[in-house]
Amino acid sequence: MALTHRLQVLLDEERYLRLEQLASSGGISIGSLVREAIDRSFPNAEINRRQAADAILNASPMPVDDWATMKGQMLAEMNGSNDLLAD
Repeated sequence: MALTHRLQVLLDEERYLRLEQLASSGGISIGSLVREAIDRSFPNAEINRRQAADAILNASPMPVDDWATMKGQMLAEMNGSNDLLAD
């Protein structure tokens, strides 16, 4: 993604030194560090949905019981209401 917008932010000495130290120890620029912080603090909803879908699709299969057992468990959790799960 092309970086096309410049942003000027004034920081106090303590914050700047903290960013400088973190960036240096991570081998990245302060700008990269700030961009990463923005992405973590204000995530893109579409990216979150995509990551959630990927996590579901890549998850290991879970063991399941036969349908009759599962249906009984669901009905029990629904306090006996079986309107939605009738055959």
